[in-house]
Amino acid sequence: MGDSELIQSEIQALTKRKLLKKTCEFYGYGVGTYNGQPVHVENFYKDNRRVAQHIRYPDKEFGWIGDSKGVGFWGEHLFPKGGRILVVTEGAIDAMSIAQCTDLKIPVVSIPSGSKTALPCFKRRLEYVNSFQKVILAFDNDEPGQEALHQVAQILPVGKAYTINMGDFKDANEMLVAGEGVRLTKAIYEPNEYRPDGIISGGDLWDALNEETAPGLSIPFPILNSKLQGLRPGQLIIVTAGSGIGKTTLTREIGYHFLMHHKETVGVIALEENKRKTAKFWVGLHLSKPLHVNINAATPTERKEAFDAVLNNGRFWIYDHWGSTAINNLLSKIRYMVVSLGVRWVILDHISIVVSDSEDGDESERKIIDRLMTRLRTLINETGVGFLAIVHLKRPPGDESYNTGKEVSLSDLRGSGSLEQLSDIVISLERDQQGENKNLALLRLLKDRDIGDTGVADSVIYNQFTGRMKAYAGQIPGAFKKGKGKTKGGQAKQENFTNEDF
Repeated sequence: MGDSELIQSEIQALTKRKLLKKTCEFYGYGVGTYNGQPVHVENFYKDNRRVAQHIRYPDKEFGWIGDSKGVGFWGEHLFPKGGRILVVTEGAIDAMSIAQCTDLKIPVVSIPSGSKTALPCFKRRLEYVNSFQKVILAFDNDEPGQEALHQVAQILPVGKAYTINMGDFKDANEMLVAGEGVRLTKAIYEPNEYRPDGIISGGDLWDALNEETAPGLSIPFPILNSKLQGLRPGQLIIVTAGSGIGKTTLTREIGYHFLMHHKETVGVIALEENKRKTAKFWVGLHLSKPLHVNINAATPTERKEAFDAVLNNGRFWIYDHWGSTAINNLLSKIRYMVVSLGVRWVILDHISIVVSDSEDGDESERKIIDRLMTRLRTLINETGVGFLAIVHLKRPPGDESYNTGKEVSLSDLRGSGSLEQLSDIVISLERDQQGENKNLALLRLLKDRDIGDTGVADSVIYNQFTGRMKAYAGQIPGAFKKGKGKTKGGQAKQENFTNEDF
């Protein structure tokens, strides 16, 4: 199709778009008729010869006439190579809007036909684009437009791509129509150097520097609480111990304290127990009666009052897992708890059972834990949720046993180094299940990323008649851990906690 076969168009002002006739005349943007329908006409050139037309119908559908294969930017024929600035938009209307606001003094072009044509067009015309010192990408302020912007910016030399701030407006013409031409002009003359997502200038961190750190929430173990200065949302806290030592009980006590004392919203994922047992444990905490052993340890009236206080307050949620603990499914449920239900603290009991149920049978336990911990860490950073996770220990060598009070170290965590690396806090319990003081346990702080105060942290005692674990007031017996189990000064300071506080 030759030039004579392309349709003729008339130049006129586009009043609804607030585009003047002289602007449309400069670009040769006209209005004509094609197949009996009124259309807007954009002319494309190769070697200064008109070869194609991009037409716009009243219903905002588009089409081509002529040879559109391999066309460059619309308006490119008006601006020779080289110069200080080239502005590229997503459409002709936006290009003319910017050009009009800048009095037609700077080169403004558009990609041929929507965001999907941006990258191919830039690749074809890369030499032309790179001949300019700055390339301002004024694409639409929506998801397709911004995705195209990122794709294009990554093929340009570092420091060449710039963007503009359109605020809440979708595109340049929307700003012009809204009477924001001055603001649009300023944005063009004061563009922002493009930086990939996640790359932030140090100068942009002033507000972040001056944000106050969220205060830690107290926990019912005074010496450990003093060392940690409380626990904060956004932290990943690991609790570990040998089998049956009390890690679940300790974690449950902390969760109960957050729920009742701090009025936090708590989500519980207890993968080794069903919902009936979970309900009995948590209501039993409130009553200081082991309802999981004997439901009749409390009267129906006592149980109902405790139920309303603990479980029926709108701030307690559990994941009724029905045996399904696949990683993707579990993370999806955690995200729902946090984003949709407002959960601020999640308790996961325990990580090892998630790994054992993984469908990735060909992967090692270490690789699965690495993947789980990385995704969990990302979720925590994204949402700011506080996370308490229970982790098992490796089987110790020889005849040593964590069930007789063996000291725990970070390297004893079972499965992967990511447990140690990606966590903020790691707490262990040590107790001799067969010893004279079998209900007395030592809390050891193995890691504290923020403060770094590690070592023996507190001592706790479990009361099997109440089902409660509390801070121990007395001196730890020398027979336990051969004297290594003493807290600072050999004495664990204990405050008097009521059920409500504790």
